[in-house]
Amino acid sequence: MKNRREVFGALIGTGAVLAAGSAAANPTALDLNSLKRDTDIACLYHCDFGNPARFSQMLQNMLNHYSAYDFDPLKLKLVIVAHGAGIKFFLEDLADTPWEKESIDPDLYKRFTGITKYGVEAYLCRITYQRLKIDPAKTRKDAFLKFVPSGVATVGELQTKGFGYLKVG
Repeated sequence: MKNRREVFGALIGTGAVLAAGSAAANPTALDLNSLKRDTDIACLYHCDFGNPARFSQMLQNMLNHYSAYDFDPLKLKLVIVAHGAGIKFFLEDLADTPWEKESIDPDLYKRFTGITKYGVEAYLCRITYQRLKIDPAKTRKDAFLKFVPSGVATVGELQTKGFGYLKVG
């Protein structure tokens, strides 16, 4: 916990703002062993659905969750684990995907990036990309997006490390 506290303390103390963007590389790949809980309270939000209204509600629930802890990223860590249709909210566009005839309100992603200032990350399932033949380069390039080998394995792994499990809908 101390490293995370020091980093956030330094950022907050200097008035620095966490950048929403990063270099034009694909998101970092994490392995299951690197997943850690670094706050006393940590929860994963399971996103295996493609319904925009449900995604919107999940974002609202996450904001409500942070409000109970005074929006303090040193007290609470939230992550989204996305697989199946849930990854579509993190793609640059939906062309050449199973959802290419759909559209997503860009404000949904803006709302998501808004809560990343509290340390939220999204873990995106590599198996989903492979199974659906989606080029990982279609993923947005923000530093708070991470690839994981398997969404469901990540859900299980985080739970063994003390993350609470939440699913909207």
